[in-house]
Amino acid sequence: MKLLLLLVGYLAAVTLPLVLSWVTGGPARDILQELASGLGILAFSMILVEFVLSGRFKSVSNGIGMDVTMRVHQVMARTALVFALLHPLLYFGTPSGGQRPWDPTRQLTVTTDFSDLATGIAAYLLLPSLVLLSIARTDLDYKYETWRLLHGIGALLIALFLLHHTVYAGRYGSQPVMVWVWLVMTGIAVGSLLYVYLVVPLLDRARVWRVISVTRLTPRQWEVTVTPEGHPGLAYKAGQFVWLNIGHSSFSMKENPFSISSAPAGGPDVSFMIKELGDFTDTIGQTECGTVAYLDGPYGNLSVDGRREPGVALIAGGVGLAPLLGILRQLRLTKDPREVKVIYGNRIVDQIACREELDAENTSYVLSEPPEAWTGETGFIGGDVLDRVFTTDEFKEWVFVMCGPAIMMNVVEDHLIERGTPAHRILSERFSYD
Repeated sequence: MKLLLLLVGYLAAVTLPLVLSWVTGGPARDILQELASGLGILAFSMILVEFVLSGRFKSVSNGIGMDVTMRVHQVMARTALVFALLHPLLYFGTPSGGQRPWDPTRQLTVTTDFSDLATGIAAYLLLPSLVLLSIARTDLDYKYETWRLLHGIGALLIALFLLHHTVYAGRYGSQPVMVWVWLVMTGIAVGSLLYVYLVVPLLDRARVWRVISVTRLTPRQWEVTVTPEGHPGLAYKAGQFVWLNIGHSSFSMKENPFSISSAPAGGPDVSFMIKELGDFTDTIGQTECGTVAYLDGPYGNLSVDGRREPGVALIAGGVGLAPLLGILRQLRLTKDPREVKVIYGNRIVDQIACREELDAENTSYVLSEPPEAWTGETGFIGGDVLDRVFTTDEFKEWVFVMCGPAIMMNVVEDHLIERGTPAHRILSERFSYD
C-alpha cells in the first residue's frame, strides 16, 4: 500500500506541469512539436522530484524501505534521461533564425536565441554524465565522498539550468502560471538538497556521540560502539541503519551508511559492525575512544517488530550479519517467544563474526572455502541449504529476513517464493543494482 501511495504521488507530481501546460498553452501545434515539449516537461519535472527520492527523508524511505526508494530513484532518473535526450531531437524540423513575426505567441516555433538555449544545452550535456557516473560509481577509482559531492552539485546545476531554459526558451514554460509552477517545484527540490547538506548537519551538531570502544571481531571486521553525549540517544528499531560520521565535522561529506548491530533494548549505546573494504574503513581499527561521531537516522524498514509470524529466519552473508545481529539481540533481550533460525555464510572460517554468541542460537554456518575439518554447510547459501534448515510449514508461515550480497538475496528470494513463502514475509534491503 505504501509503495502504491509513493507511485501515485510520484505520478501526480511529475504529470502536474504537463497537465497545466496543456490547459494554459494555447492552440496545439504539429504532433512532433507537442511531443518534444511534452517530453521536455516530463523530464524536468521528473528530475526535480528526484531530489525528494534521494533516500535521506525518513517519511519517504522508511515506510517502504530505502532499497525501494533508491530503486525508484534510479529507474526514474534513467527514464528522465531518455526523455531529455529525445526532447531536442524532435525539434529538428523547426526553422532557425529566432522568433517569427507571423508567430508572436511561438505556437509554431521555438526561440533559437543562444542565450535562452545555452542553459538547456548545458543541462543536456550534464545529465547523461551524472547518470552514467552514478551507474559506474563502483567501478570507478574515486571515493564515495567525492562522488556524493559531485552528484549533489551536478544535480543542482541541472535543476537551475533547466529552470532558466524552460522559462525563457519554452513555449509552455513562459506562461505566467507555469513560471510559478516551475519556480515552486525547483524551490522544493533545491530546498531538499539544502536540508540534507545544511539543515541535517546543523541539527546533528546538537547531538554529539563519542566512540567508547573499538573491538576486533575478525581479522578484517570491527565492532565500533558510540554513546550519546548530553542527549538521550537514538530511537530506532532493530535492523535499521544510520549514516555514520566518525572524527569529522557534522558538515563533512565523510559519512557512510552502516547497519546497527546493537539492540534498542540494550540501552542508549549504539554499535556497528564495520568491515575493512579498502576505503576509510581500513583505518577504522585505529579509531581512538573519545572520538566525536554523528549519527543521521534511523533509516530502513528491515524490522520484525509487531509481526505475528511464529518464527523468524535470519539469513546473512558476510557483513550483512550486522542488522540481523541487532534483530537477534533484540529478540533475546525482550524475551520474544518466537523461534529463531540463523543461516550465516562466509568465504572462510576466519570471517565468522560473533561466533560465541551465534553458537548459542540455532545457527547454520556456510563456508564457500571450508577447512578440511569443517562439519558445517559448504558452498553458498542457496535452495539446498534452505531446504535442509527449514520445514515446509516454516517456509509458508515464518518471516524471512536477509542481508548480504545481491546474488545471494536473489537466489534466496527465488527459492522462498518457489517454496510458497508469501512476498510480504520476505524482508530485505538492497543498495546496489548495477
